[in-house]
Amino acid sequence: MRLGAVNNAAFAGVHLACLGAFWTGVDAAAAGVCAALYLVRMFAITAGYHRYFSHRAFKTGRAFQFLLGLLGATSGQKGPLWWAAHHRNHHRYSDTKDDVHSPRHGGFWWSHAGWILSPHFAKTRLEAVPDLARFPELVWLDRWHFLAPVTLGLACAAHSPRMLVWGFFVSTTLLYHGTFTVNSLAHLFGSRRFATPDDSRNNPLVAALTLGEGWHNNHHQFPSVARQGLTAWELDPSHGVLKLLAAAGLVGELRAHPPLEEIHETQTADLRPRRFGRMLERRAPGGADAELA
Repeated sequence: MRLGAVNNAAFAGVHLACLGAFWTGVDAAAAGVCAALYLVRMFAITAGYHRYFSHRAFKTGRAFQFLLGLLGATSGQKGPLWWAAHHRNHHRYSDTKDDVHSPRHGGFWWSHAGWILSPHFAKTRLEAVPDLARFPELVWLDRWHFLAPVTLGLACAAHSPRMLVWGFFVSTTLLYHGTFTVNSLAHLFGSRRFATPDDSRNNPLVAALTLGEGWHNNHHQFPSVARQGLTAWELDPSHGVLKLLAAAGLVGELRAHPPLEEIHETQTADLRPRRFGRMLERRAPGGADAELA
């Protein structure tokens, strides 16, 4: 319970600190650092926490694996093992009562951020990620994950109060909600190329905010591939960066989806828009308040 209270206080504090922007103002340098730290850390979440740690969509060495985890930890979204354990639960029980963040059962606000504030999900279930828990440095990073964002915040503060507000607090808050749209909006709005047994949607806006994570229906059809955009117009910047890293020898064996001509695209009958009131309703999430199975 104490751990959950500390996490929630930090989460709220980051948001409230953004109000400091009215005092510090903004300049080109602060705005540039804000954007840069958003993009770098979003890549660490999308390519690192999600595609690598959660789905093992590519391979890398132990040192770069740790670097991906460290960069992801600076986002304030806890450690890589915690993140991967909960995300694997999401795919195992997607949009059922046991999904930790389904808008179908918990409502929009629960899926967007409410579940993160629940004390039931504060701890890392190492048994859910045995392939990652065998690395002691990752276990250490997951346990002491808060040191990464604190260090980044102190580095920004050493420059100026303005850089602290924009480079850390505003950037981190935008990063929070950009990431969270995948759990909420990408299960509510968008198109469905594949008849997956869940509510996943392809949402171009979410894809733009998250460097390619918004092609979520594609992802639920092919969860372990490194590229989520299947066509040329489904832009996936995270995959583009991964290809550059592969060319540099830092990552390899990027898992690919089948050739497009072999993919059988199906449409589902349930493409009705959700009622806005129902979407925003915040209900108890059924089985999601229980400890992870």
